[in-house]
Amino acid sequence: MNKPKESDTRVQLAIVGGAQGLRGEVRVKAFTGDPLAIGDYGPLFTEDGRTLTVTNVRPARNVVVARFAEVGDRNAAEALNGTALFIDRTALPADLGEEEYYHADLIGLSVFDGENVRVGEVRALHDFGGGDILEVALTEGGAAMVPFTRAAVPQVKVSEGRVEIDRVAAGLTDDEEPDAFANGEDR
Repeated sequence: MNKPKESDTRVQLAIVGGAQGLRGEVRVKAFTGDPLAIGDYGPLFTEDGRTLTVTNVRPARNVVVARFAEVGDRNAAEALNGTALFIDRTALPADLGEEEYYHADLIGLSVFDGENVRVGEVRALHDFGGGDILEVALTEGGAAMVPFTRAAVPQVKVSEGRVEIDRVAAGLTDDEEPDAFANGEDR
């Protein structure tokens, strides 16, 4: 199987941490609903085109420990430290619910405020440990980090190519209004 095309049909599924033990296992931070499912999507790809096939995965503290068929010893495992792991977007189930979408599907969507004024475009989605954050490239230049909560992002319409934000809850106004994180139910 070849690496996905650079048209970016790929979705990052995990990132490799350090080596675990002497036989080539690695610690992996998975971005899947079930971290133990990282091998269920088929072979994983690295940015440089290597294919890694998960042969075993087991839970660990805040990560999973995985063994790849192509990694046979600790040296090879250590060389993977920091490597992002991808799958082709077509490997993900397409039957999502009404308000379900993949985070990767948000990248590139136009961002509008409640008055239908274009604010910018979703550049990235981050999770720094306190909840998801949308990085928005602003139309007037620069970028903004918007908490991905129902208060700050009341509507996501992937099929229409748009995300609606509340400027106050998103922290994109100088008003002395409530904090952007206040009463923000996670999405």
